[in-house]
Amino acid sequence: MTTLAVDCMGGDHGPRVTLAACRAFLEHHPDASLLLVGRPADLQGLAHPRARVVEATEVVVMDDAVEVALRRKKDSSMRVAIQQVKDGAADVAVSAGNTGALMAIARYLLKTLDGIDRPAIAYPLPNARGKATTVLDLGANVDCTEHHLLQFAVMGSALVAALANDDRNPTVGLLNIGEEVIKGNEVIKRAGELLRAAAAAGDLNFHGNVEGNDIFEGTTDLVVCDGFVGNVALKTSEGLAGMIAGFLRQEFSRNFLTKIAAAITWPVLSAIKNRIDYRRYNGAALLGLRGLVFKSHGSADEVAFEQALMRAYDAARNHLLDRVQARIAHAAPLLVPAATARPPEAAATATTI
Repeated sequence: MTTLAVDCMGGDHGPRVTLAACRAFLEHHPDASLLLVGRPADLQGLAHPRARVVEATEVVVMDDAVEVALRRKKDSSMRVAIQQVKDGAADVAVSAGNTGALMAIARYLLKTLDGIDRPAIAYPLPNARGKATTVLDLGANVDCTEHHLLQFAVMGSALVAALANDDRNPTVGLLNIGEEVIKGNEVIKRAGELLRAAAAAGDLNFHGNVEGNDIFEGTTDLVVCDGFVGNVALKTSEGLAGMIAGFLRQEFSRNFLTKIAAAITWPVLSAIKNRIDYRRYNGAALLGLRGLVFKSHGSADEVAFEQALMRAYDAARNHLLDRVQARIAHAAPLLVPAATARPPEAAATATTI
């Protein structure tokens, strides 16, 4: 039985969405159980033999400062859910709450793995192959050294393999302004050298430098970048998907002829809409911690939040944490702590997903 601790109070919609998603998830996963974390009075809408309420008296709201969430709200549903993972009561925690607070609390309670300086946020973006390209970091670390990027590549490779339940070596691309080795800033060039060395040692399946369009073409399974660039790419993709959906609604409601055209082409348009629908890819992994934590979009509806639950379930069932640790151990000679390899960088700052 795989057990998920769910922060039912987090996100824009709280229990109205999370409970409905939990009910659907339990119907589709008979070998899973849930710990519903939150205020008991708000969680009466789901009675199920494989769901148990864990009381938390406080809620981290979306505009809470990290300090408030970490130091003042010590009985928040977010913190209690992560505590279930630390205590061994749950295999993975899931929350749609404040990203910065979630990262700070998870790092404080679970700590980072040996050989990892900073946790990273990994998220799948849809690609032209009908699958997804996993990108990290997506906002947890704005300033990164070359060693951080190598650590992201090692952890991300384990994530892709675990979610696919496949022991193959996922292909890794380093996001750059061109494919040529000589391009990019000094950090990217040094990161490329480390990634090539890791590939030569059998730690990674490094494809080489990739550009922004390669994310959506599916050139590699995994794309590594710093959190600033990654978050921009994420928000751009979401905006593009919304623009396409809005354009289709507007164009095919103008007159009788366009409505007929819409009816004829609807199967194709529906397939396009489904492929770029972010809800199908919801669920970002917080990698580098001594426990599994997944982040859902704060605005997620029932479909999207259930998807986040499914990704968290797949990661736990396929032993993601063990896979990450095994890859880190194998690549240990190259994973020099960034703090000793380079001058101290600015503190990591998680941005909103």
